[in-house]
Amino acid sequence: MGALTHESLVEYLLEEAYEVAETIEAGGDDEELKSELGDVLLQVVLHSRLAEERHAFSFGDVARGLTAKMIRRNPHVFRPDGSLQDSFPATVEEIVLKWDAVKKAEKPERGHVFDGVPAALPALARAQKLLDRAERAGVPAAPPSGPTEGLLTGDLGTEEDLGELLFRIVAAARAGGLDAERALRGATRRFQDG
Repeated sequence: MGALTHESLVEYLLEEAYEVAETIEAGGDDEELKSELGDVLLQVVLHSRLAEERHAFSFGDVARGLTAKMIRRNPHVFRPDGSLQDSFPATVEEIVLKWDAVKKAEKPERGHVFDGVPAALPALARAQKLLDRAERAGVPAAPPSGPTEGLLTGDLGTEEDLGELLFRIVAAARAGGLDAERALRGATRRFQDG
């Protein structure tokens, strides 16, 4: 293994995050979850240490930045001094609207509703995130249209046709309150387990 760099550690950070998701989705116990969360935290510590060697920031700076961001982005939960508010919004929708308003004020350079959605997200998760963003911004989120006849019977035509079908499946799953990425992970896990 070569020198440790932020770039060389990316695959491990992603792998550890997926292991946390798998532990949760497969019903792992608290001990297993604690262990997997520790593995993710180790990745944060390693990245922070590399940055500290460059005199860029430390683990303490990461923790302080997180604390400040959570207080700043959640004025419905925290007072500016970090103490809890006396009451909280009644609905998740109110919380999301407040969160979005604060994020928009923080990053006015983000001109488009889709700015900030990581391109590295798995495709199904990214499609769902883009659809979420579109809905919250009031942007029409109609999935691409195209030929669908025969697509589910194996007559897929092109990868573009398949992509459009998958996007429509994500949109339909989302409309039904389902998570397409999590559903496919579950189906894959069941297939693997036989």
